Amino acid sequence: MIRHTAYKEQCLYIKDRLIEDGVYINWNISPEPFFMEKKELTFIESLGRCLYLFYSASNNLYYQSIHGKQPEWIAGYLDQGKPQSLIEYARMNRMKNLLPGIIRPDIILTKDGMVATELDAVPGGMGITGSLNSAYSSTLFIETDNKIVGEGEGMADGFLNMLKSAAPRIDDPVIAIVVSEESRDYRSEMEWLAGAMREVGVNVSTIKPEDIIFTEEGLYIKSGENRCKIDVLYRFFELFDLMNIPKAELIMYSAKKNRVSITPPFKPFLEEKMLYALFHHPMLREYWMTTLGEKVFSVLHKILPPTWILDPAELPPYGIIPGLKVGKRPVACWAELKQATQSERKEFVIKPSGFSELAWGSRGVVVGHDVSKKEWGDVIDRTLEDFYRTPHILQKYHKGRHVEVNYLDQSTGDIKTMKGRVRLCPYYFVYRKDVKLAGILATVCPLDKKLIHGMTDSVITVVASS
Repeated sequence: MIRHTAYKEQCLYIKDRLIEDGVYINWNISPEPFFMEKKELTFIESLGRCLYLFYSASNNLYYQSIHGKQPEWIAGYLDQGKPQSLIEYARMNRMKNLLPGIIRPDIILTKDGMVATELDAVPGGMGITGSLNSAYSSTLFIETDNKIVGEGEGMADGFLNMLKSAAPRIDDPVIAIVVSEESRDYRSEMEWLAGAMREVGVNVSTIKPEDIIFTEEGLYIKSGENRCKIDVLYRFFELFDLMNIPKAELIMYSAKKNRVSITPPFKPFLEEKMLYALFHHPMLREYWMTTLGEKVFSVLHKILPPTWILDPAELPPYGIIPGLKVGKRPVACWAELKQATQSERKEFVIKPSGFSELAWGSRGVVVGHDVSKKEWGDVIDRTLEDFYRTPHILQKYHKGRHVEVNYLDQSTGDIKTMKGRVRLCPYYFVYRKDVKLAGILATVCPLDKKLIHGMTDSVITVVASS
Protein backbone atom coordinates (compact mmCIF):
# COMPACT_ATOMS: atom_id res chain seq x y z
CA MET A 1 0.00 0.00 0.00
CA ILE A 2 2.89 2.36 0.81
CA ARG A 3 4.46 1.59 -2.57
CA HIS A 4 1.10 2.14 -4.31
CA THR A 5 0.72 5.55 -2.66
CA ALA A 6 4.29 6.54 -3.51
CA TYR A 7 3.78 5.50 -7.14
CA LYS A 8 0.55 7.49 -7.37
CA GLU A 9 2.22 10.59 -5.94
CA GLN A 10 5.06 10.10 -8.37
CA CYS A 11 2.72 9.95 -11.37
CA LEU A 12 0.85 13.06 -10.27
CA TYR A 13 4.14 14.89 -9.81
CA ILE A 14 5.30 13.89 -13.31
CA LYS A 15 1.98 14.92 -14.83
CA ASP A 16 2.05 18.30 -13.10
CA ARG A 17 5.58 18.91 -14.38
CA LEU A 18 4.56 18.09 -17.94
CA ILE A 19 1.51 20.36 -17.71
CA GLU A 20 3.67 23.15 -16.31
CA ASP A 21 6.11 22.67 -19.18
CA GLY A 22 3.24 22.80 -21.67
CA VAL A 23 3.99 19.41 -23.26
CA TYR A 24 1.40 17.10 -21.72
CA ILE A 25 -1.08 15.32 -23.98
CA ASN A 26 -3.64 12.88 -22.64
CA TRP A 27 -1.50 9.75 -22.37
CA ASN A 28 -0.87 7.51 -19.35
CA ILE A 29 1.87 8.36 -16.88
CA SER A 30 4.26 5.78 -15.45
CA PRO A 31 5.77 6.21 -11.97
CA GLU A 32 9.11 5.07 -13.35
CA PRO A 33 11.16 5.08 -16.54
CA PHE A 34 11.42 2.08 -18.84
CA PHE A 35 14.43 0.12 -17.66
CA MET A 36 16.90 -1.41 -20.10
CA GLU A 37 19.83 -3.70 -19.52
CA LYS A 38 23.19 -2.00 -19.89
CA LYS A 39 24.14 -4.29 -22.79
CA GLU A 40 21.10 -3.17 -24.81
CA LEU A 41 21.67 0.46 -23.93
CA THR A 42 25.34 0.26 -24.94
CA PHE A 43 24.23 -1.04 -28.33
CA ILE A 44 21.76 1.83 -28.77
CA GLU A 45 24.46 4.33 -27.82
CA SER A 46 26.77 2.91 -30.51
CA LEU A 47 23.99 2.74 -33.10
CA GLY A 48 23.92 6.52 -33.55
CA ARG A 49 27.31 6.51 -35.26
CA CYS A 50 26.20 3.69 -37.58
CA LEU A 51 23.07 5.59 -38.60
CA TYR A 52 25.05 8.77 -39.21
CA LEU A 53 27.33 6.82 -41.55
CA PHE A 54 24.22 5.41 -43.24
CA TYR A 55 22.94 8.93 -43.91
CA SER A 56 26.37 9.93 -45.24
CA ALA A 57 26.59 6.88 -47.49
CA SER A 58 23.01 7.44 -48.73
CA ASN A 59 23.89 11.04 -49.53
CA ASN A 60 26.96 9.97 -51.51
CA LEU A 61 24.99 7.26 -53.32
CA TYR A 62 22.47 9.82 -54.55
CA TYR A 63 25.11 12.17 -55.89
CA GLN A 64 27.03 9.33 -57.51
CA SER A 65 23.80 8.30 -59.22
CA ILE A 66 23.09 11.75 -60.68
CA HIS A 67 26.70 11.97 -61.91
CA GLY A 68 26.67 8.54 -63.58
CA LYS A 69 28.93 6.74 -61.10
CA GLN A 70 26.02 4.60 -59.88
CA PRO A 71 22.89 3.48 -61.79
CA GLU A 72 20.60 6.42 -62.59
CA TRP A 73 17.52 4.54 -61.35
CA ILE A 74 18.71 5.15 -57.76
CA ALA A 75 18.22 8.91 -57.98
CA GLY A 76 15.17 8.27 -60.16
CA TYR A 77 13.48 6.45 -57.29
CA LEU A 78 14.54 8.97 -54.65
CA ASP A 79 13.33 11.92 -56.74
CA GLN A 80 10.01 10.30 -57.64
CA GLY A 81 7.04 12.55 -56.89
CA LYS A 82 9.07 15.63 -55.92
CA PRO A 83 8.76 19.01 -57.65
CA GLN A 84 11.61 19.69 -60.06
CA SER A 85 12.48 22.96 -58.33
CA LEU A 86 13.15 21.13 -55.03
CA ILE A 87 15.17 18.44 -56.79
CA GLU A 88 17.39 21.07 -58.41
CA TYR A 89 17.76 22.94 -55.12
CA ALA A 90 18.90 19.78 -53.29
CA ARG A 91 21.45 19.12 -56.03
CA MET A 92 23.29 22.43 -55.63
CA ASN A 93 26.99 22.04 -54.92
CA ARG A 94 26.81 23.97 -51.65
CA MET A 95 24.21 21.50 -50.38
CA LYS A 96 26.25 18.43 -51.25
CA ASN A 97 27.84 17.71 -47.87
CA LEU A 98 24.94 18.78 -45.64
CA LEU A 99 23.38 16.03 -43.52
CA PRO A 100 20.63 16.00 -40.88
CA GLY A 101 21.85 17.10 -37.46
CA ILE A 102 19.29 14.97 -35.63
CA ILE A 103 18.89 11.23 -36.08
CA ARG A 104 15.90 9.45 -34.58
CA PRO A 105 15.10 5.84 -35.36
CA ASP A 106 11.92 4.07 -34.29
CA ILE A 107 13.17 0.91 -32.60
CA ILE A 108 10.97 -2.09 -31.82
CA LEU A 109 12.22 -4.56 -29.23
CA THR A 110 11.53 -8.06 -30.55
CA LYS A 111 12.30 -11.54 -29.26
CA ASP A 112 15.22 -11.69 -31.69
CA GLY A 113 16.67 -8.27 -30.95
CA MET A 114 16.05 -4.71 -32.11
CA VAL A 115 14.51 -3.53 -35.39
CA ALA A 116 14.72 0.10 -36.56
CA THR A 117 11.51 0.35 -38.57
CA GLU A 118 12.02 3.99 -39.63
CA LEU A 119 14.41 6.94 -39.51
CA ASP A 120 13.21 10.48 -38.92
CA ALA A 121 15.35 13.53 -39.65
CA VAL A 122 12.63 16.02 -38.57
CA PRO A 123 11.34 14.28 -35.45
CA GLY A 124 8.74 15.33 -32.94
CA GLY A 125 9.01 14.32 -29.31
CA MET A 126 12.25 16.15 -28.46
CA GLY A 127 10.63 18.56 -26.02
CA ILE A 128 8.49 15.83 -24.47
CA THR A 129 11.58 13.67 -23.97
CA GLY A 130 13.51 16.58 -22.48
CA SER A 131 10.68 17.48 -20.11
CA LEU A 132 10.23 13.85 -19.02
CA ASN A 133 13.97 13.44 -18.50
CA SER A 134 14.00 16.53 -16.31
CA ALA A 135 10.96 15.43 -14.33
CA TYR A 136 12.17 11.90 -13.64
CA SER A 137 15.71 13.08 -12.87
CA SER A 138 14.43 15.50 -10.21
CA THR A 139 12.47 12.91 -8.21
CA LEU A 140 13.50 10.58 -5.43
CA PHE A 141 11.55 7.50 -6.49
CA ILE A 142 14.45 5.63 -8.06
CA GLU A 143 15.56 3.15 -5.42
CA THR A 144 18.87 2.16 -7.00
CA ASP A 145 21.71 3.85 -8.83
CA ASN A 146 19.84 3.77 -12.13
CA LYS A 147 20.39 6.75 -14.42
CA ILE A 148 18.03 8.40 -16.85
CA VAL A 149 19.55 8.35 -20.36
CA GLY A 150 20.54 11.94 -21.05
CA GLU A 151 19.58 12.91 -17.49
CA GLY A 152 17.95 16.27 -16.90
CA GLU A 153 19.52 18.58 -19.48
CA GLY A 154 20.72 16.16 -22.14
CA MET A 155 18.08 16.94 -24.77
CA ALA A 156 18.42 20.71 -24.59
CA ASP A 157 22.23 20.51 -24.49
CA GLY A 158 22.34 18.10 -27.43
CA PHE A 159 19.96 20.22 -29.49
CA LEU A 160 21.93 23.38 -28.75
CA ASN A 161 25.29 21.82 -29.63
CA MET A 162 23.84 20.53 -32.89
CA LEU A 163 22.52 23.99 -33.78
CA LYS A 164 25.85 25.62 -32.95
CA SER A 165 27.55 23.07 -35.18
CA ALA A 166 25.43 24.36 -38.09
CA ALA A 167 27.13 27.78 -37.72
CA PRO A 168 30.68 26.85 -36.65
CA ARG A 169 32.15 30.34 -37.18
CA ILE A 170 29.72 32.05 -34.80
CA ASP A 171 30.24 31.73 -31.05
CA ASP A 172 26.76 32.87 -29.94
CA PRO A 173 24.40 32.36 -32.86
CA VAL A 174 20.89 33.78 -33.04
CA ILE A 175 18.65 30.75 -33.48
CA ALA A 176 15.12 30.54 -34.85
CA ILE A 177 13.05 27.37 -34.53
CA VAL A 178 10.49 27.69 -37.33
CA VAL A 179 7.35 25.63 -36.75
CA SER A 180 4.78 25.47 -39.54
CA GLU A 181 1.01 25.42 -39.16
CA GLU A 182 0.98 21.78 -40.30
CA SER A 183 3.35 20.97 -37.40
CA ARG A 184 1.50 23.13 -34.85
CA ASP A 185 0.84 20.17 -32.52
CA TYR A 186 4.57 20.16 -31.76
CA ARG A 187 4.94 23.90 -31.18
CA SER A 188 4.62 23.69 -27.38
CA GLU A 189 7.42 21.17 -27.02
CA MET A 190 9.70 23.18 -29.31
CA GLU A 191 8.93 26.20 -27.13
CA TRP A 192 9.99 24.14 -24.12
CA LEU A 193 13.33 23.39 -25.81
CA ALA A 194 13.80 27.05 -26.69
CA GLY A 195 13.04 28.04 -23.09
CA ALA A 196 15.58 25.55 -21.75
CA MET A 197 18.23 27.04 -24.05
CA ARG A 198 17.34 30.62 -23.11
CA GLU A 199 17.99 29.70 -19.48
CA VAL A 200 21.67 29.26 -20.36
CA GLY A 201 21.84 32.59 -22.21
CA VAL A 202 21.12 31.55 -25.80
CA ASN A 203 19.25 33.92 -28.11
CA VAL A 204 16.64 31.48 -29.45
CA SER A 205 13.01 31.90 -30.47
CA THR A 206 10.21 29.60 -31.62
CA ILE A 207 8.40 31.34 -34.45
CA LYS A 208 6.00 30.81 -37.33
CA PRO A 209 7.31 31.12 -40.91
CA GLU A 210 5.30 34.31 -41.42
CA ASP A 211 7.17 35.94 -38.49
CA ILE A 212 10.41 35.97 -40.50
CA ILE A 213 11.56 39.32 -41.88
CA PHE A 214 13.36 38.96 -45.22
CA THR A 215 16.04 41.28 -46.60
CA GLU A 216 18.78 40.77 -49.18
CA GLU A 217 21.25 40.66 -46.27
CA GLY A 218 19.50 37.76 -44.58
CA LEU A 219 16.57 36.70 -42.41
CA TYR A 220 15.57 38.61 -39.28
CA ILE A 221 13.23 38.29 -36.32
CA LYS A 222 11.85 40.96 -34.04
CA SER A 223 13.59 41.38 -30.71
CA GLY A 224 11.77 43.99 -28.64
CA GLU A 225 11.88 47.25 -30.56
CA ASN A 226 14.74 46.00 -32.74
CA ARG A 227 15.35 43.03 -34.98
CA CYS A 228 18.03 40.34 -34.95
CA LYS A 229 19.63 38.60 -37.90
CA ILE A 230 19.05 34.84 -37.78
CA ASP A 231 22.26 32.81 -37.91
CA VAL A 232 20.73 29.33 -37.63
CA LEU A 233 17.22 28.33 -38.69
CA TYR A 234 15.90 24.99 -37.48
CA ARG A 235 13.39 23.69 -40.02
CA PHE A 236 10.50 22.08 -38.17
CA PHE A 237 8.31 21.62 -41.20
CA GLU A 238 8.02 18.90 -43.82
CA LEU A 239 9.25 19.37 -47.38
CA PHE A 240 6.03 18.03 -48.89
CA ASP A 241 4.30 21.02 -47.27
CA LEU A 242 6.52 23.70 -48.83
CA MET A 243 3.72 25.10 -50.97
CA ASN A 244 1.85 25.97 -47.76
CA ILE A 245 4.81 27.49 -45.90
CA PRO A 246 4.75 31.30 -45.94
CA LYS A 247 8.08 32.74 -47.15
CA ALA A 248 9.48 29.27 -47.96
CA GLU A 249 11.07 30.54 -51.17
CA LEU A 250 12.67 33.45 -49.32
CA ILE A 251 14.04 31.07 -46.68
CA MET A 252 15.52 28.85 -49.39
CA TYR A 253 16.91 31.86 -51.23
CA SER A 254 18.73 33.06 -48.10
CA ALA A 255 20.24 29.61 -47.57
CA LYS A 256 21.28 29.48 -51.22
CA LYS A 257 23.05 32.84 -50.86
CA ASN A 258 24.72 31.64 -47.64
CA ARG A 259 22.91 34.29 -45.57
CA VAL A 260 21.64 31.75 -43.04
CA SER A 261 22.44 28.18 -41.97
CA ILE A 262 19.47 25.82 -42.13
CA THR A 263 19.13 22.39 -40.58
CA PRO A 264 17.94 19.84 -41.53
CA PRO A 265 18.86 20.60 -45.14
CA PHE A 266 16.31 20.78 -47.97
CA LYS A 267 17.15 17.26 -49.17
CA PRO A 268 14.00 15.20 -49.64
CA PHE A 269 15.92 12.13 -50.78
CA LEU A 270 17.38 11.79 -47.27
CA GLU A 271 13.86 11.63 -45.80
CA GLU A 272 12.79 8.63 -47.89
CA LYS A 273 11.98 5.20 -46.45
CA MET A 274 13.10 3.88 -49.85
CA LEU A 275 16.67 4.18 -48.56
CA TYR A 276 16.06 0.93 -46.66
CA ALA A 277 15.14 -0.81 -49.94
CA LEU A 278 18.32 0.50 -51.57
CA PHE A 279 20.36 -0.70 -48.61
CA HIS A 280 19.01 -4.24 -49.03
CA HIS A 281 19.25 -4.28 -52.85
CA PRO A 282 21.71 -7.03 -53.89
CA MET A 283 23.17 -4.91 -56.72
CA LEU A 284 24.25 -2.27 -54.18
CA ARG A 285 25.63 -4.58 -51.52
CA GLU A 286 29.23 -3.99 -52.58
CA TYR A 287 28.74 -0.21 -52.40
CA TRP A 288 27.36 -0.35 -48.87
CA MET A 289 30.01 -2.83 -47.69
CA THR A 290 32.84 -0.71 -49.09
CA THR A 291 31.47 2.64 -47.96
CA LEU A 292 30.30 1.66 -44.48
CA GLY A 293 32.84 -1.01 -43.65
CA GLU A 294 31.97 -4.58 -42.81
CA LYS A 295 31.26 -3.99 -39.12
CA VAL A 296 28.81 -1.11 -39.61
CA PHE A 297 27.21 -2.88 -42.57
CA SER A 298 26.62 -5.97 -40.43
CA VAL A 299 24.99 -3.93 -37.64
CA LEU A 300 22.67 -2.15 -40.07
CA HIS A 301 21.85 -5.32 -41.98
CA LYS A 302 20.50 -6.83 -38.77
CA ILE A 303 18.54 -3.81 -37.55
CA LEU A 304 17.11 -2.33 -40.80
CA PRO A 305 14.19 -4.54 -41.89
CA PRO A 306 14.02 -5.90 -45.46
CA THR A 307 12.18 -3.37 -47.63
CA TRP A 308 10.96 -3.23 -51.23
CA ILE A 309 9.74 -0.35 -53.42
CA LEU A 310 6.22 -0.91 -54.76
CA ASP A 311 7.09 -0.13 -58.38
CA PRO A 312 4.43 -1.00 -61.03
CA ALA A 313 7.10 -1.64 -63.71
CA GLU A 314 6.70 -5.08 -65.30
CA LEU A 315 9.44 -7.66 -64.81
CA PRO A 316 10.63 -9.99 -67.57
CA PRO A 317 9.16 -13.53 -67.47
CA TYR A 318 12.25 -14.89 -65.70
CA GLY A 319 12.49 -12.00 -63.22
CA ILE A 320 11.75 -12.03 -59.49
CA ILE A 321 11.69 -9.30 -56.85
CA PRO A 322 14.99 -9.85 -54.99
CA GLY A 323 14.55 -11.36 -51.54
CA LEU A 324 10.74 -11.14 -51.49
CA LYS A 325 8.81 -14.32 -50.73
CA VAL A 326 5.22 -15.10 -49.88
CA GLY A 327 5.49 -18.14 -47.68
CA LYS A 328 8.33 -19.98 -49.39
CA ARG A 329 7.46 -18.79 -52.90
CA PRO A 330 9.58 -16.13 -54.67
CA VAL A 331 7.49 -13.21 -55.92
CA ALA A 332 7.67 -12.18 -59.59
CA CYS A 333 4.85 -9.63 -59.61
CA TRP A 334 2.78 -7.71 -57.07
CA ALA A 335 -0.37 -9.61 -58.09
CA GLU A 336 1.09 -12.63 -56.30
CA LEU A 337 1.38 -10.59 -53.12
CA LYS A 338 -2.33 -9.77 -53.36
CA GLN A 339 -3.11 -13.49 -53.04
CA ALA A 340 -1.26 -13.89 -49.73
CA THR A 341 -3.20 -15.57 -46.93
CA GLN A 342 -3.75 -13.79 -43.62
CA SER A 343 -0.93 -15.83 -42.12
CA GLU A 344 1.38 -14.78 -44.95
CA ARG A 345 0.23 -11.16 -44.83
CA LYS A 346 1.31 -10.86 -41.19
CA GLU A 347 4.85 -10.73 -42.52
CA PHE A 348 4.31 -7.37 -44.24
CA VAL A 349 3.42 -3.71 -43.78
CA ILE A 350 2.91 -1.02 -46.46
CA LYS A 351 3.93 2.61 -45.88
CA PRO A 352 4.17 5.85 -47.87
CA SER A 353 7.85 6.33 -48.54
CA GLY A 354 8.34 9.89 -47.40
CA PHE A 355 7.20 12.89 -49.45
CA SER A 356 3.58 12.82 -48.34
CA GLU A 357 1.27 14.14 -45.64
CA LEU A 358 0.57 10.45 -44.85
CA ALA A 359 4.21 9.54 -44.25
CA TRP A 360 4.43 10.40 -40.54
CA GLY A 361 2.62 9.58 -37.29
CA SER A 362 1.56 6.09 -38.49
CA ARG A 363 -0.72 7.69 -41.10
CA GLY A 364 -1.10 5.71 -44.30
CA VAL A 365 0.41 2.56 -42.73
CA VAL A 366 -1.34 -0.74 -43.49
CA VAL A 367 -0.42 -3.91 -41.60
CA GLY A 368 -1.11 -7.00 -43.73
CA HIS A 369 -2.93 -9.14 -41.18
CA ASP A 370 -4.98 -6.18 -39.94
CA VAL A 371 -7.09 -6.05 -43.12
CA SER A 372 -9.08 -8.51 -45.23
CA LYS A 373 -7.66 -10.12 -48.37
CA LYS A 374 -9.75 -7.80 -50.53
CA GLU A 375 -8.66 -4.70 -48.61
CA TRP A 376 -5.04 -5.85 -48.89
CA GLY A 377 -5.39 -6.24 -52.64
CA ASP A 378 -7.05 -2.86 -52.94
CA VAL A 379 -4.21 -1.22 -51.00
CA ILE A 380 -1.61 -2.78 -53.31
CA ASP A 381 -3.52 -1.66 -56.40
CA ARG A 382 -3.90 1.86 -55.02
CA THR A 383 -0.22 2.22 -54.09
CA LEU A 384 0.92 0.97 -57.50
CA GLU A 385 -1.39 3.46 -59.22
CA ASP A 386 -0.04 6.21 -56.97
CA PHE A 387 3.63 5.34 -57.55
CA TYR A 388 4.48 8.32 -59.75
CA ARG A 389 3.04 10.79 -57.25
CA THR A 390 3.64 9.08 -53.88
CA PRO A 391 5.86 5.97 -53.90
CA HIS A 392 5.17 3.38 -51.21
CA ILE A 393 7.30 0.68 -49.68
CA LEU A 394 6.61 -2.88 -48.58
CA GLN A 395 8.45 -3.77 -45.40
CA LYS A 396 8.96 -6.85 -43.31
CA TYR A 397 6.71 -6.55 -40.26
CA HIS A 398 8.29 -7.32 -36.89
CA LYS A 399 6.16 -7.93 -33.85
CA GLY A 400 7.43 -6.47 -30.60
CA ARG A 401 8.13 -8.64 -27.61
CA HIS A 402 5.91 -8.37 -24.55
CA VAL A 403 6.88 -5.91 -21.83
CA GLU A 404 5.19 -4.68 -18.65
CA VAL A 405 4.90 -1.14 -17.36
CA ASN A 406 3.16 0.40 -14.35
CA TYR A 407 0.91 3.41 -14.89
CA LEU A 408 -1.70 5.57 -13.21
CA ASP A 409 -5.24 4.74 -14.34
CA GLN A 410 -6.77 8.21 -14.59
CA SER A 411 -10.35 6.95 -14.32
CA THR A 412 -9.84 5.03 -11.06
CA GLY A 413 -6.75 6.66 -9.58
CA ASP A 414 -5.15 3.21 -9.16
CA ILE A 415 -1.70 2.06 -10.18
CA LYS A 416 -2.09 -0.70 -12.77
CA THR A 417 0.24 -2.81 -14.86
CA MET A 418 -0.03 -2.83 -18.64
CA LYS A 419 1.22 -5.70 -20.78
CA GLY A 420 2.22 -4.27 -24.10
CA ARG A 421 4.85 -3.70 -26.75
CA VAL A 422 7.34 -0.87 -26.73
CA ARG A 423 8.78 1.50 -29.31
CA LEU A 424 12.00 3.25 -28.37
CA CYS A 425 12.90 6.58 -29.97
CA PRO A 426 16.55 7.47 -29.28
CA TYR A 427 17.53 11.03 -30.12
CA TYR A 428 21.06 11.44 -31.47
CA PHE A 429 22.54 14.88 -32.07
CA VAL A 430 25.41 15.45 -34.48
CA TYR A 431 27.98 17.95 -33.29
CA ARG A 432 30.99 18.40 -35.59
CA LYS A 433 30.59 14.78 -36.75
CA ASP A 434 30.44 13.53 -33.17
CA VAL A 435 27.16 11.68 -32.60
CA LYS A 436 25.76 11.73 -29.07
CA LEU A 437 22.71 10.03 -27.59
CA ALA A 438 20.76 12.62 -25.55
CA GLY A 439 17.63 10.75 -24.49
CA ILE A 440 15.23 7.93 -25.36
CA LEU A 441 11.45 8.21 -25.46
CA ALA A 442 9.63 4.94 -24.72
CA THR A 443 6.04 4.39 -25.89
CA VAL A 444 4.25 1.28 -24.62
CA CYS A 445 0.97 0.32 -26.31
CA PRO A 446 -1.50 -2.45 -25.36
CA LEU A 447 -1.01 -5.86 -26.94
CA ASP A 448 -4.10 -5.54 -29.14
CA LYS A 449 -2.62 -2.57 -31.02
CA LYS A 450 -0.77 -3.44 -34.25
CA LEU A 451 0.98 -0.07 -34.52
CA ILE A 452 2.83 1.61 -31.68
CA HIS A 453 2.44 5.38 -31.44
CA GLY A 454 1.43 8.07 -28.94
CA MET A 455 -2.23 7.10 -28.59
CA THR A 456 -4.25 7.89 -25.45
CA ASP A 457 -4.11 4.21 -24.42
CA SER A 458 -0.31 4.27 -24.42
CA VAL A 459 2.13 4.79 -21.59
CA ILE A 460 4.87 7.27 -22.48
CA THR A 461 8.03 7.50 -20.43
CA VAL A 462 11.78 7.71 -20.87
CA VAL A 463 14.58 5.15 -20.56
CA ALA A 464 16.97 4.42 -17.71
CA SER A 465 19.68 1.81 -17.39
CA SER A 466 19.17 -1.08 -14.99
